[in-house]
Amino acid sequence: MLDKIAQIKDSAIRQIESCSDIDQLNQLKVKYLGRKGELTDILRSIGKLSAQERPAVGKLAGEVKALISQRLQEIFSSLEAKQQSPQEFFDITMPGRRPSVGKKHPLTQLIDEIVKIFHGMGFSVAEGPDVETEYYNFDALNTPADHPSRDIQDTFYLENGELLRTHTSPVQIRVMEKQRPPVRIIAPGKCYRRDTPDATHSPNFHHVEGLYVDTDVTMADLKGTLVVFAQQLLGKEVRVRFRPHFFPFTEPSVEWDFSCTACGGKGCNLCKGTGWIEISGAGMVDPAVFEAVGYDSEKYSGYAFGMGVERIAMVKYGINDIRLFYENDLRFIQQF
Repeated sequence: MLDKIAQIKDSAIRQIESCSDIDQLNQLKVKYLGRKGELTDILRSIGKLSAQERPAVGKLAGEVKALISQRLQEIFSSLEAKQQSPQEFFDITMPGRRPSVGKKHPLTQLIDEIVKIFHGMGFSVAEGPDVETEYYNFDALNTPADHPSRDIQDTFYLENGELLRTHTSPVQIRVMEKQRPPVRIIAPGKCYRRDTPDATHSPNFHHVEGLYVDTDVTMADLKGTLVVFAQQLLGKEVRVRFRPHFFPFTEPSVEWDFSCTACGGKGCNLCKGTGWIEISGAGMVDPAVFEAVGYDSEKYSGYAFGMGVERIAMVKYGINDIRLFYENDLRFIQQF
């Protein structure tokens, strides 16, 4: 019986190792380890052996079964890996497919374009943190404690008393604290407000703050800067208008608009029939802001302006829903 088991082991191992086909390998498994397999028959007959023969035969038969099972699994894995080889699945003589190439998000493209235009007018880029203190976001910008923008209905406050900045205007305070005039900066970045998302509002958006401080800076300089910016961004035919307004950190303050590029100022759905698109606020820096940073308001003057990037993008690209910028739909993104 021991000799027979040894013969089965040698025969099985030899046939398994020379096997080159999974179907053939399965047949060998059935031949030796199946319900009617050669080794299975021996294992079933152990009970008929004498008490002296049984231990040796049982031990050897069990060892041979484990060895055959191991080699079957090893050869099976090897043959399966060969079947999954790229050479088996792909025709290497076929031309390849051109991979998709990523693109900058349209808002990033627009911010880059805005930065380039203001670089050409001598402005440098300044940055600041998204998480701000009330001092930089409100107090230093002459925003009183009872101003509606400081309510929790408008601003995201954190547990430590800090907040998510509602505009990039705090950057101008941080720059003026460290730099003496002249100052000529723009501050692009993300902002956050408690707005309910709809076609024209989002709780997070992008803002570009502009600041110019020097001697003899006037409102005419502000309008000239914004006119040049608008015409370089949207074309020579675009006009800019100022409307009186109030902001705590500028005096006098204005809201500024672009003439509608869709209808040429004649009135359409995009501009709601007015011929103008509201962009944001601007004005001459309030002396109280200069006082907060240690500037002499008798010697220096300056203007500040802000703009929402998404709003300009909607005008520039003719988009009627701000939410499209944040849905990550490649069909939308790939158009830019």
